[in-house]
Order: sequence, then C-alpha cells, then structure tokens
Amino acid sequence: MESGRRRGLSSVLSSLSLLCVVLDLQLDGVLGGATPVEIEHHLEMGRKLLAAGQLAEALSHYHSAVEGDSKNYLTYYKRAAVFLAMGKSKSALPDLTQAIQLKPDFLAARLQRGNILLKQGSTQEATEDFQAVLKRSPDNEEAHDQLHKASELELLQEEAHDAHHHGDCVTTVKMLERVIALSPWDPESRELRAECYIKLGEPRKAIMDLTPATRLRADNRAAFLKLSQLHYSLGEHHDSLNQVRECLKLDQDDKECFAHYKQVKKLSKQLDAAEELISEQRYQEAFDKYELVMRMEPNVQFYTNKAKERICFCLVKMKSAEKAVDICSEAHQREPQNIHILRDRAEAYILLQEYEKAVEDYREAQEFDQENQELREGLDRAQKLLKLSRKRDYYKILGVSRSANKQEIIKAYRKLAQQWHPDNFQSETEKKEAEKKFIDIASAKEVLTNPEMRQKFDSGEDPLDPENQQGGGGGGAREWPFGFDPFEGGDFHFKFHYN
Repeated sequence: MESGRRRGLSSVLSSLSLLCVVLDLQLDGVLGGATPVEIEHHLEMGRKLLAAGQLAEALSHYHSAVEGDSKNYLTYYKRAAVFLAMGKSKSALPDLTQAIQLKPDFLAARLQRGNILLKQGSTQEATEDFQAVLKRSPDNEEAHDQLHKASELELLQEEAHDAHHHGDCVTTVKMLERVIALSPWDPESRELRAECYIKLGEPRKAIMDLTPATRLRADNRAAFLKLSQLHYSLGEHHDSLNQVRECLKLDQDDKECFAHYKQVKKLSKQLDAAEELISEQRYQEAFDKYELVMRMEPNVQFYTNKAKERICFCLVKMKSAEKAVDICSEAHQREPQNIHILRDRAEAYILLQEYEKAVEDYREAQEFDQENQELREGLDRAQKLLKLSRKRDYYKILGVSRSANKQEIIKAYRKLAQQWHPDNFQSETEKKEAEKKFIDIASAKEVLTNPEMRQKFDSGEDPLDPENQQGGGGGGAREWPFGFDPFEGGDFHFKFHYN
C-alpha cells in the first residue's frame, strides 16, 4: 500500500513537470514574440524604410526584430546603423557592443564602435577596438588610419590640458581646434574650450561650444546654466530664460538654476513691459520701467546701456528736448557707434532748433550705417530745416518751442502782434520795420496753427515760400488778420478779432 502511494505521487509530479514545460513553451511563444517569418518581415521592412530615409519607421521595425530574436548579432548591428543615421551615437553604442559580444570576430561592428569612441574622445577604448580589428585583419586600411588618429588625439588632449593647467588659454584653444575636429562628440573638450573663450573675452564662441555640449551629456545642467548666464550678460534675456528652463527640466530643485531663473524672469518681464508701453506710446510709463531696470540690474553693462538708449528715445517722444540731449549724450558716451542714440539726439536738437548739431549727429550715424533709409531721410530733413532757419523760422519768430501746442502759439502771436502793431510807431522807418515784423508774425501764426502747413514746415519745407508752391501760387487775394493788408498804403486802422 505504501508503494502504491509512492507510485501515485510520482505520477502526479511527472504530470506537473510536463505541464510546466508546456506552459513555459507557451509563454515563450507569447512573450518572446515572433516567428522567424515575422522577424524576417521586420528586417525587410526596416531595410526598405531605411533606404527611403524613413528612419523613425525603420527603427520601429528593428526594435520588433530585436525583441523577436535577441540572439541575432546582425539585428543589433542594423539597429545601430539606424541610430547612427539619426545622429544618436550614444544609443548605437550598446547595440554594437551587444553584437560584438554575440560574435567577437564581427570586425565591422568593432570598427564602427571604435569610430564612435574616437569621436567621443575615448582614445584608449577606441585604440583597443582598432587593434582588435588589426589582429584579425592586419591589412585593414581604415583600422590603421583610425588607430593613427587615436594616437594623435591622445597626444593633442595631453598638450591641451597641459596648456590649460599653465593658464595658457591661447595655446589651449589652438590645441583643442584639432582635438574637436577629431572628436566632435566629446563634451569635455568643448566645455574646456568654452571656458577659455570666456577668459579671452569671446562669449559668442563659448556659446557655440556649449550649445552642442548640452546634447552630448545626459544631464548637463552646468552647461545649460553657463549658457543662460552668457546670454544674460549679452543682453539676450529671452535666450537666457530658455536655457535656464532647460536646466530646471532636468532638475526642478537645482538651487543655482532656480536662483538664476528668478533673476532673469523678473528682469525680462520688466524689459518686455517697457517695450510694450513704448509700442502703445505710453512713454512716461516706459521711462519709469527702464529706470527700474537700471536699479534691478546695475552690474551688467548691457542693461544700463539699453535703458539709457530707450529713455533717450522716450524723452524725445515726450518733447523733453533738453533732458533728452543730456541723457542721449550720456548714452552716446557709453555706445559711440549706436545709431539709434545718435538719431534720437538729432531729433532732440531739432526740437531745440539746433539744426547744425542735428545734421552732425545724423551724418555721424550714417558713418556706421550708410544704407539706413531712416537716417537718410532724417539727415535730409535736418538739412532742410537748417537751410530754412537761415531764412525764416516761424518758431523763432513767435518765440515758441517746436513742441508748442496751438494755444501757446496763439498766445505768443497775440502778444507779438500787439507789440509790433504799426499804429504803435510814428516815424515812417519804424512803421516799415513794424510792417515787416508784423508780416512775419502773421505768417508764423498762419503756418503753425494749420496742421498741414506746420507738418510741411517741420519736414523742412516753407509752405509760404513761392519756390515751394506748385502752380505758381496763383489764386485769390490773401486774407491778413485784423483786416490789415500790409501792402496797401494810407492810414492804418486795425480791428482785432482774435481767433
């Protein structure tokens, strides 16, 4: 009876063992995926899509092929080729390594891995791959050439680091030019050269090295932060904000990046708001914003210079000519070649009726940008105004500024008209002089209270000058104020009708 129980137990165990084998085979079919036909289909589709340049679709099929047969070294090699075509060398490396592990004598994979390692600056590992290829294929020309490059690169790297250690950035940069040409995917060499460019006062070149370096490391927060700081120092606050945000995407708790982010965001908000106010012609508010910018960031010269430039512009638009000249002159000392500052100061001089200085500023601005249409037009207008001022300046005749409104013009006109009324004078000589003055005063009032005529005069054209009147200026008789015609003789009896 005991032996019967044993036989029964043995039978149950055998059945369970067979069931496990069957289940294992079934699970392997379900989870391990694909039949040889399906795998071959994925490989064929991958080849076709790769040839057609549809890399993402090709990669998807190679993924399926690898999942279906993880022991096929060629499948890994082909997927690595797609990764390389997509510019993803870091993703290609594990596949090449897997292909080599599955088939150690697969020289094409080893040579390809060596090339990647060389471009990444890993000279020792690259050298091992090239030597392994040459051991099995001594006449392989590519392996010989690449092995020579690996030796050259290693020597150059040592010389560059030695020069950097001794503080010789000029030599370091020179050495690193060849280093980076041989190993363009090496972030360390680019970061080292960027450091030297910063010390040499060439931040733009540093940015050009750090930008690819951010993509060559999986977590390069330091490069993103440095890029943000460089853009910030150059006044490129939007680019600075974008770069520091990339840093925070990698680690939102990074203290350095977060502190810099808050500073840049605050300043950028003020600058954008100031420009928005200018676009809305709210110049006093924009003036206040830019003064705030100077207080917020006194340590970066660009922002002070920019604020001075825009405050100069706002003051001109606000017709605060004397203050504008002072601020524009200060801004000009900071940036002697800034054409916008010279343009705005020229406009301030025009408001002050200092036309010669306006012409000088426009001419100086043109020296830095001869193709600028706005400067050409400004210079032409300033020259016309200068020429006009040597004849008859209606603002000077009435003693008002170029920014005077209609009410101020009429007030000045009334005062002068009463002062130079010909009836106020007895002798013939005095009367003739008064008539002349009176004509000028009346003409000034006529031009400056008529928007169209005033605009012409402000553009450098005298609307009452016969030379500027088309069609000879013929027409009806001209009406003079107070019922007075200065060209008629006889006694003068004036009746004042102020408008």
